[in-house]
Amino acid sequence: MSDERQRSVRTPASADLSVGKAVKIAQEARILIQSDLDIVEARQQGRTMASQLGFTSSELTLVATTISELARNIVAYANRGEITLKLINHSERRGIVVIASDEGPGIRDVSLALQDGYSTSRSLGMGLPGVRRLMDEFEIETALGQGTKVTVKKWTSV
Repeated sequence: MSDERQRSVRTPASADLSVGKAVKIAQEARILIQSDLDIVEARQQGRTMASQLGFTSSELTLVATTISELARNIVAYANRGEITLKLINHSERRGIVVIASDEGPGIRDVSLALQDGYSTSRSLGMGLPGVRRLMDEFEIETALGQGTKVTVKKWTSV
């Protein structure tokens, strides 16, 4: 039996940049997160998708940083989870939704975890509070022993 880990990146609509053809933008991607390599993949996929919406260079950096932080939390605290990326249109606004979900231990005290400087892993504690500041919308759902789901949105400025 192979010891090879499974990775999942699914994009229902892929980009076709051939000359003379309509360009289809990937509307959704799901990336299984269980190692640092998966963090890099999720970050790159998110940056690529967001760039197709016209995000500025600095906004792309915010999106990529957010994905890295959320995916890193999955690896550090739950060992395994998933990052889902979705492009959204709402009225005149376009944006990206990043959903980080896992079935890990959950967060005992969400309000404490969202405080600057708080960390259970001896890091600088910028993860979740930083993500909340970088994105336009932030939501967290967690239950002890059942996992955590963080949903964030970033809207284009143009």
